[in-house]
Amino acid sequence: MIDHDRYQPDYIRSILQGVKTIAMVGASGNEVRPSYFVLKYLLEKGYDVFPVNPRMAGEEILGRPVSASLSDIASPIDMVDIFRGSQAAGHITDEALELDPLPKVIWMQLTVRNDEAARKAEAKGVKVVMNRCPKMEYGKLSGEWGWVGGNSGLVSSRRQRLHESGKVQSLGLAPKV
Repeated sequence: MIDHDRYQPDYIRSILQGVKTIAMVGASGNEVRPSYFVLKYLLEKGYDVFPVNPRMAGEEILGRPVSASLSDIASPIDMVDIFRGSQAAGHITDEALELDPLPKVIWMQLTVRNDEAARKAEAKGVKVVMNRCPKMEYGKLSGEWGWVGGNSGLVSSRRQRLHESGKVQSLGLAPKV
C-alpha cells in the first residue's frame, strides 16, 4: 500500500510516463476553471484526454468530444483524473473499476481524497494518487515548476530537454507513442 500523504517522485514519474489515455471526470469548458487548463496542458504534452461531464455530453472541450460517463468512452483508459469532490470520488472510482480493461491509475485532484476508494482500487491492482494535480506534478518533474518560482523539491544535474513539440521541457516525461 502506498503512503498517500507522500508520493515518491519515481512513483509519479512512472505513472506519467506509463499512461497515454486519460479520462478527466469533471472537465469544464469554462476557460478559467482549473480542469480546463489542466486538460489543455495534458493535451499539449501529448496525452489523449477524454473530457467527462454529463451536463456537457455531446459538446466539445478543446476539440475533444465530451462523454456523459466513463462507460461512454469507446477507447481503453489508462488513467481516470477526478476533478470532483472527495465523496463523488468513491462513485467515480467504482465506475472506473467496472471498465474493461481496468484503468492503470485513479488520480484524485488537489483537495480530493477518498481512502476507501483508494483501497478498492489498489485491491484490484490499480495505482492511486490523491490530493495531487498531474499538471503540477509533471511541471515539478520536468523543471517547468521552477519557471514560476515553485520549488520542485528535486535536485538534478541532468540537463533538461525539450518535449517533442519543441515548446516545453519534459525530462523524458512525454508519453510514449
